[in-house]
Formats: sequence, C-alpha cells, structure tokens
Amino acid sequence: MIIKTGHPTLKLAFFLATSLIPSLSVDLPSPDDSVSCLLDFKKFPYQPAGECLGYQEKVQVLGSLSTTLCCRNVLNVLTKTLASHVATTKSDYVFIPQDQWMNCNGAFHKQDSVSPHSCRFDSLYSGKSKCSNFSLSSIKEDFHYQNALATCSDFNSSFDDVCSNCTAAILAATDSLTEKLEAEERATCAIATVIYIAAAKIDDPSFVDNFYRCLPALDAFDVGYDKIKHSTVKAVIAIFMAVVALMLVLLLTLYVTKSRSKSKCRKPNAEMKAWSGLYRFSKAEIENAINYGNEKKSLGRGSAGQVYKGVLPSGQVVAIKHIHQSSTTDSFQREVEGLSRVRHPNLVCLFGCCIEGGDRYLVYEYCSAGNLARHLLRKDAVLTWETRVKILRDCALGLRYLHHYIDGCIVHRDIKLTNILLTETLEPKLSDFGLAKMLGMEESKVFTDVRGTIGYMDPEYMSNAKLTCASDIYSFGIVILQLLSGQKVIELDLDARDQLTRKAKDVCLGKRPVKDFEDPRLGGKLNRADFEAILQIAVLCVAKSSKGRPTVDVVFEEIDKAWKNTVIDMKARQDTSTSETPMSRSLEVIPV
Repeated sequence: MIIKTGHPTLKLAFFLATSLIPSLSVDLPSPDDSVSCLLDFKKFPYQPAGECLGYQEKVQVLGSLSTTLCCRNVLNVLTKTLASHVATTKSDYVFIPQDQWMNCNGAFHKQDSVSPHSCRFDSLYSGKSKCSNFSLSSIKEDFHYQNALATCSDFNSSFDDVCSNCTAAILAATDSLTEKLEAEERATCAIATVIYIAAAKIDDPSFVDNFYRCLPALDAFDVGYDKIKHSTVKAVIAIFMAVVALMLVLLLTLYVTKSRSKSKCRKPNAEMKAWSGLYRFSKAEIENAINYGNEKKSLGRGSAGQVYKGVLPSGQVVAIKHIHQSSTTDSFQREVEGLSRVRHPNLVCLFGCCIEGGDRYLVYEYCSAGNLARHLLRKDAVLTWETRVKILRDCALGLRYLHHYIDGCIVHRDIKLTNILLTETLEPKLSDFGLAKMLGMEESKVFTDVRGTIGYMDPEYMSNAKLTCASDIYSFGIVILQLLSGQKVIELDLDARDQLTRKAKDVCLGKRPVKDFEDPRLGGKLNRADFEAILQIAVLCVAKSSKGRPTVDVVFEEIDKAWKNTVIDMKARQDTSTSETPMSRSLEVIPV
C-alpha cells in the first residue's frame, strides 16, 4: 500500500540514503573539471535544481527512459554538451569512449549530490550497445531522420503545431533506428536521435531553447510513493477496500436490474425524440420500399445487419439496413446519433430510421458503384491512378471533418475498403458508423471495448484498449497501402497486414525498389514522385506507436498536393491530346 505523507523514521531513512549517493561517485572526476573531462560544460553548464532535494518524482523521458525530474535536468545538460562536442569536432559518432566518459561522471560542483553516475548514465558511452556505436553517416540519408531534422529545425510558426510534429518525428526516427540496428535498448537510440538533431543547430540559442522546451511533451509521469510496512494498516485498508468493492457490486446489480425493467416498459419511439432532422419511417413504408417491384435485392452485410436496395414512393433509390435483433442497441443508437448530426459530401447520408415491433431499420443514400474493395477485385477493369488519388484525397477530407467535429473528435473505428462506398461518378463516402465513438473536447483518449476489423485495427488499441484519433489514422494508412499496391483482399488478417506494412517500410528505407510496391495493373501509368510521397505518409500512418503517426491534417495536405499535381497532369494531357478526351474520362476505370 502507498502513501504520500512520510513517517519521520521513513524521512530519516530517505535522508540518510540520499546523503550517501554522492559518496558513491566521490572518486569520479567532476564534469565541470575541464582537465579530466573531455567534454566542455562551460557552454551549457549544469544549474542546481530544487527537484533534486527530498522526494524524487519519477518520469519517463523521451518516451522510453525511466528516471527522475532531477536526472532529466542532468540528461538535458549531457545531450546539449554531447551535441556541441559533435558539432565542434565534426565527429561521426555521438558518444565518446568509455575511459573518457568515466572522467565526466562525477558530481557537479554547484550541486555535489547530483552526478551522471548517481543518475545511472554510466552506460552512455561508445561501444556499450548497438545504439551507442553507430555513426551519423550511416543514418543521415534515412527518411525518418531527415524528416525529424527538418520538422524540428524551424520553430518560427505555431509552437504547438511544430512541437507536436517534432515529437512525433523523433519517435518515428527512434523506431526506425531501433529497427534498423535490431537493437533492444530503445532509450539509448532515443538519446542518440535527440543529440544528432540538436547538433545540427547547437549554435543557435533560440533553436536550442525551443527544442528543449518541446522535449517534455514526450514525458510521462509515474508518481512514486513510499511503501507502508505496518501490517495492521495494510489489513485495515484491505478490509475497507473489500467492503467498498462489495457495495459497488451490489449497487451495480441493482442499477442493471432497474435499467432492464425500465427498458421493457419503454415505448419504441421514446429513444428517438433526441434524433432531430431524421424522417421516422413506418415498418410498412420500409417493407414497401424493400419489396418495390416485387423484388428484394440484398446489397451486402454491414457490421450489425443486412443491407437491401429500396425505392421510396418518390422514386428515390435508397439503401436500407435491417439491424439484427441479436445486435446491441448501442450499435444502432451510435449510428443514428452520429450520422443524424454530421453532414459532409464524403460521408454517407442518413435519411431516416424505423423502430417498430422489435425491428430496427436505417435508411441511407444509395451509392450505386458499391464499395471500394469490389473495384480492386474487378477482373474486367482497373481503377486509374487519377481515380485512386482522388478517392484517397476525398476520404482524408471526410476523416478530417470527423476528427475536427465541433463537439469533439469522432473516431470511426472501422475504416476499411468495404466501408468506403462509391457513387456513380466514383465519389467516395465513408459509411457504417456502428462502431463510431466521440471523444469529448477535453479528451485525447478513452479506454473502451476493443472492436473493429482485424487487419485494419490499431495495434496499440488492440493491446491496451486505448482509443485515440490516431487509431483511425492507422486504419486509413492500411487502406492507402492497399490502393497503392492493389492488394486484392477484402478483409486483411494480421499476417497479411504485417507483410504489407513491412514491404512498404522496406521500400521507404531503400531496401526494395519502389516498383515492387506498385500495382502492376496500372502498367506504370502514374506519377512516381506523388506515388512515393503518398507511400511515405502511409508508412508514417501505420507506425506502431500512436505518437509517431501524423495528424489527419498532415495526411490530407500530403495527399491533396498529389491530387493537385494529378489535376495539372490531366489538364496537360487534355491540351496535348489529339482526341481531346474529356478530363472526367481519367476519373473512371480502364477496361482490361
């Protein structure tokens, strides 16, 4: 059990323990000693901090290194000084040899209770591990390193935006370096990445100040407490917790029983009062629409029910989803509540609903061209490069609308090829909001039940049930990779997903030629520069850590650039074509 207030005896023991720490490094030369220590700490001298006195609050820095607030201050001084050493000596290696590093591990003169040794930074020397023994020349051409260097070098615009993109780029570069070296010590790779980025502009005080004020965005605090050893106190608290738990179970049981009894007595249309803007169809209207012309045509199956083609009395063609009675009410309510208040050209429109006699229906706009997976599977025709870029750009636009919704981020949770519907003119629309979840304005994540489609689901969400807007980014990244490669699958399994993402990463790292990832059915008829740009943003989207993924704004901007280039190419071809083929012809499918 844990407490924040310390017993006098515990405080005395803590004081004695901390007072002995300097004695452990008394024989080591001080970093401030320019004679013994190779590094020059005069440019970035260590400044004493009150965080090093008394209770040491724990923190995980750079997303991987567990230490204290006091030692985070020490690490900042060390990385700045090492970065200055790299820049001054033009060294190709970030760390110095062990014998020279040991001469810099003693206590600081201004605060002799603090030293690199007491912070357990003894192992940050060249040759200790794979991450401490690589050269700058071996990674300076790496895409992720170049991206981190460019992103973190300019803080002239909005600090929040630059810092957010910078920390994401640092995590991606660290992951890439760890994977490239097949290293286990990710913390050392993270420190090396920070040093190399800092070394690029270490002589710019403004950059150094902004960069190191941004790095704490990667930190995660882990509040530590003193342990209570008294067995009587332990027993009392354990009994108290058991009683509280028992009371909660009883209250929960009563609440569930009461809720079920209320739901049985509730009128069918009572829960629909809050759904404004929707037409309430009767069951007779639904059945007449589905059986129009004495023909019942099924369009497929959604996450919670069967979808049929229907025709209203006005002649308008619609899609009608019959929700399974075995499905939870949550799925139906989520879809109605979500789609009844969002309107966007790239989101499927919900016209109305029906709850009658135990049956539930949803009435949507009809997308005559079916879903995107169906077009990738067609043997008689192939989607042109221009069409694929337009589809990705419009899907990103719809996703950006959801993530920036006025009441908070709406996470779709089930973005995949079969949930992207196409109109007659191949305009894409995101559909099936049965799993959608809204994050409040003050929420960056929620912990919820893990639901979605295997192969498209965020690995981080699958492992810890932490749902963020970045979960959609991962799923969309898989969709992008499928459109670029033409992988002919409807539902990915985990092995197929991993093979697809691994192949994409190998292409971006230069281990495989770009042509290996192109859909051979395109026959090389594409803009290779735009293809590589979209592939690179897709690889960032499928990063294992949510912190390493770009925001939907960044994804849209990159794909929109490719689309603008595509429009220019189409106009140029139209001007030079002797047949004067209309531009809209390029946004179709090519017969095979």
